[in-house]
Amino acid sequence: MTQTQTEPTTPTPELTQAPAGGVQLVKLNVKILRFNPEVDKKAHWETYAVQAQPTDRIVDVLNEIKWYQDTGLTFRRSCQHGICGSDAMLINGRNRLACKTLVRDVAKAGGTITVEPIRGLKVERDLLVDMEPFFDSYKAIMPYFINESPAPAAERYQSEADAELMAHSSNCILCACCTTSCPIFWVNGSYLGPAAIVQAHRFIFDSRDEATQQRLNIMNQNTGVWRCRTAYNCTEACPREIPITDLIEQVKRAVMFQQA
Repeated sequence: MTQTQTEPTTPTPELTQAPAGGVQLVKLNVKILRFNPEVDKKAHWETYAVQAQPTDRIVDVLNEIKWYQDTGLTFRRSCQHGICGSDAMLINGRNRLACKTLVRDVAKAGGTITVEPIRGLKVERDLLVDMEPFFDSYKAIMPYFINESPAPAAERYQSEADAELMAHSSNCILCACCTTSCPIFWVNGSYLGPAAIVQAHRFIFDSRDEATQQRLNIMNQNTGVWRCRTAYNCTEACPREIPITDLIEQVKRAVMFQQA
């Protein structure tokens, strides 16, 4: 049975001692936006009282709730080390990875942490969203190496300077934090979005790839880079600290140069 508690109006900071190791724990209220399509007509908030270490991650807190308070709580997580990107969610009003966000960075003892699903994608259940539209945009930019020239005897050489051009865009983990923080994506689902453009950048600026023109044509469509309004939400939301807005501007310039 779901265990819920009413959120205190004026939380009082409290510290408790863990039974082993003398580790200091903080008492928190975790407010989660819940939705079960089998029984709910609309999403609703439920609040859980938990104890956690300040250095615990939000994914640890959610696991604690799922394992010991409410087994029906649904959310994605896989590697839990900031590599797979599967546990993106809205934490205290900001897109973050639950596995990289520490309790101490979002709440003090006695405080409240709010957790919601990322926006702009259909909520399947609780914090779980339908990622298919996001990955459809990713597939649209042909996210794979294309080179029809005969393979060299040794390797397709790339200089350090050429590799540096795509150093940032190759760090994308497809978590969707950037795309689902974009107000243009919220109102226009046909927009490819920041993540897809970053992935296109990775191949457009790869000196070994031969499909640059094709990808620039995709970027030049009305669903591509010209939808961007440079709000910087994407850059602020990226857990990998990729300068997304700057990369989008680089792709815009590449499109313009091809037309010159």
